[in-house]
Amino acid sequence: MLSQTAEYALRAVLYLANRDDGQPVRVDEIGAALGIPANYLSKTLNTLVRARVLASLRGPHGGFRLAVAAEDLPLLRVVGPFDQIVQRRSCLLGNPECSDRHACAAHRAWKETAEKVQEFFRTTTIADIRASDATLTRGAPRTSPSRARRSA
Repeated sequence: MLSQTAEYALRAVLYLANRDDGQPVRVDEIGAALGIPANYLSKTLNTLVRARVLASLRGPHGGFRLAVAAEDLPLLRVVGPFDQIVQRRSCLLGNPECSDRHACAAHRAWKETAEKVQEFFRTTTIADIRASDATLTRGAPRTSPSRARRSA
């Protein structure tokens, strides 16, 4: 459902949310803990800094931390810079025109599902799904950055 980059972003933000001390965490530590290549993760985290999801500090004690409280950070804000979760839906069957007036066979069922997915990403916060570090790393795909460009 999410691109590899959006998944990495979400996992990294959850990792940072699980840090109780609020201190900056270096990208190599996050990457090692989550099984994500540090150089690719660095680009992803810097995108989140530009989106004001994360804050970064330079220097020997620098790294990344949440810029927004986990309770105030909807998932859409984390994955939005990478995936278009809330956008005009395309036809599930590939029809060039698909609407309530000109519906394909799957339109009604898909519309309901897509709206529920959008609502989930809009209303669910990082605090709502905060998990243990073990959950974030267990079974984590160790995918090369070239696969990170696949789309949902």
